[in-house]
Amino acid sequence: INNNPVTILLNYASFDGLTDVSHLGIFGISAFSNIPNLVLLCPTSKEELLDMLDWSIDQKKHPVMILLPGNEVAYRENKNDFEINKFIVEQEGEKIAIIGLGDFYQRGEILSKEIINKFNFTPTLINPRFASGIDTKLLDLLKDNHDLVITLEDGILNGGFGEKIASYYGDSNIKVKNYGLKKKFYDRYNPEQLLKDEGMDIASIMEYIGKNI
Repeated sequence: INNNPVTILLNYASFDGLTDVSHLGIFGISAFSNIPNLVLLCPTSKEELLDMLDWSIDQKKHPVMILLPGNEVAYRENKNDFEINKFIVEQEGEKIAIIGLGDFYQRGEILSKEIINKFNFTPTLINPRFASGIDTKLLDLLKDNHDLVITLEDGILNGGFGEKIASYYGDSNIKVKNYGLKKKFYDRYNPEQLLKDEGMDIASIMEYIGKNI
């Protein structure tokens, strides 16, 4: 409430961290991204996590929560250019923009390669970093040469990151497809099978794209 610059690290905030119904981490993005003043960061890699930690400790304006990535450790180049709600375009493209949040960014990379190989065009690939706000300037620029925006997030859709993107584009010609989990208590599931069951695996997303481009 006082905007004190505390830094909070939240672990196991992932669909594949813990799978028992009493320890699900899939509600973190939805629960914490809508609290006023709280900046919610979702790193895609070890380097980005450390970069975010340095930034959050140095800044004096807001409380910051960082969701520790639940995917395999990935080594990526640091950006060191944190500006509240500024997304990073990792790959310039057209027609489709993929916004992969946190540890689902790597799934976005795989999806991008599949699109290039199958449909012979390069989609735009975006690392949003911030789950608590949106980069309206970038989202407006996408309107120039994109028809579809796909969001990928490691959590439930209700109140989540993707809904913020879809709401912003609500009165435009941009079509938005959100991929995330349902608001329910999953229990003792196989993580990869769960993605298939919910139509969130790469094959299912590619099937959707094939019908909508």
